[in-house]
Amino acid sequence: MNHIDIRTFLQHQPLFQQLTDEQREALVPGTREVRGQKGQVIFQKGDPCDGMYLVVYGKVKLALTAQNGTEKVMEILHPSQSFAEAVMFLGRPYPVMAQFVEDGLLLHVSAEVIFSALAEDPAFAQRMLAGLALRLHSLVRDVERYSVESAVQRVVGYLLQVEDDASTGSVVHLPVNKNLIASRLNLTPETFSRVLHQLADEGLIEVRGRDIVLKDLDAMRDFGVA
Repeated sequence: MNHIDIRTFLQHQPLFQQLTDEQREALVPGTREVRGQKGQVIFQKGDPCDGMYLVVYGKVKLALTAQNGTEKVMEILHPSQSFAEAVMFLGRPYPVMAQFVEDGLLLHVSAEVIFSALAEDPAFAQRMLAGLALRLHSLVRDVERYSVESAVQRVVGYLLQVEDDASTGSVVHLPVNKNLIASRLNLTPETFSRVLHQLADEGLIEVRGRDIVLKDLDAMRDFGVA
């Protein structure tokens, strides 16, 4: 099994790249690799939190499971994203479950070394706060979408967001399966599929498996969610 160079990886992470070499070096003893296969649980809701995670490769979902077994996907994390920072600061158990969506590698950075870095570098604390603020803004936006936007608007908004992040122009590759995306948008899989068919019938998109061709970006933006 090949191990990554933790020092080099941390150096290229936006959260840590402004630290001095000595400060990053201090993080290394408290950082460990977490490898997992698709479907493997990283932690369960209620488990104690003793640090934060960085996604090296693969994807991770954060989800809640109702008593009837229905799962609500709260977030899907991609490479270079981090999670569990807020819970780490609160010193509380994890409020959600985390699971590998595909084979992946994470770095777990212990709370102890994070708190030491925060004490030594005010700029690092500011970056942590900025990251948490962005996460909060995203959650508020989600609540807004679920409260006032129609199913069509949620799907169109998601496709436009992914298109903005893509390097393939108007062809969007769905990063995870449609059921996970539907849950993330607070929709049933059936509703998500129905909306895709509706957009296709209206000539706005073409569905090719997990590739979605956005045929009329201007018309899609007219939905008012871009």
